[in-house]
Amino acid sequence: MKLVRGMGRVFTSNWKLTTGLVLLLLLILTAVTSPLIASAVGGGQDPVAIAAYEKWQVPSPDHWLGTDQFGRDVFAMVIGALAVSLKVGAIAGVISTIAGVLMAFIAGYKGGAVDGVLSTFTDMVLVVPSFPLLIALSAYTKNVGITQVALMLAVFSWPFAARTIRAHVLSLRARPYVELAKVTKFRDLEIIAYELLPNMLPYIGVGFASSALGAIFALVGLEVIGLGPGETIDLGKIIFSAIGTGALTLGAWPMFVAPILLLTLLFAALNLCNIGLEEVYNPRLRGVAGA
Repeated sequence: MKLVRGMGRVFTSNWKLTTGLVLLLLLILTAVTSPLIASAVGGGQDPVAIAAYEKWQVPSPDHWLGTDQFGRDVFAMVIGALAVSLKVGAIAGVISTIAGVLMAFIAGYKGGAVDGVLSTFTDMVLVVPSFPLLIALSAYTKNVGITQVALMLAVFSWPFAARTIRAHVLSLRARPYVELAKVTKFRDLEIIAYELLPNMLPYIGVGFASSALGAIFALVGLEVIGLGPGETIDLGKIIFSAIGTGALTLGAWPMFVAPILLLTLLFAALNLCNIGLEEVYNPRLRGVAGA
């Protein structure tokens, strides 16, 4: 109970963190309930099926954001696409964060030659031009699905989290309580699990949010140039379709504006969470924010 109250105080002590979390939870709730929303919009039929309605209908009480060139309800498409984009971000964020945490803790805690080798490898991956490689992989890989794309994005996302977390591990390993744990013959895994990891959770959260956001926008970039996965609709694919069909000139502006607005809200939510966590757990930033 004390832990819950402590977490509650942390989340409400910084308006940026609170605002970002509320906005993020609203977006996640919308994505999770997207099948129910689509069912309500369709009124018994699939609102994103081909020729479900008349094509290029303008926004109306029946179709809040109108319909696209195939007669699909744009509102239902955008809500479903949000769920797909968040799924990609979550998969890529979890995998890249786990990889980055393992690399950072091993390099930062062990130090010496191990740190040198792992840090050099991380820097090498970090300077690789990831987006051109993603374009090549997407162009020459057949039947690429959402999970496969998320895995490809995770491969290039983990170095950012690894560098950030490693720097904090290097700082924490010299703290007196870590030295005391070594003197009392704690094993390395015990020190990492019980002494270092709890103090690193905010920075791991920041690393996850950054990796997830980078993966979502990388997927949008692939979709906009027509190289995203073909079997699902995400926010980038709707933007690509709006550009390719000239939706703005046809008066179907929501097809272009709605996914961009959701991406903007998602970007704002995750960045507010990042900034808020940094200000809460970094005394120097707390001083700057309060000045």
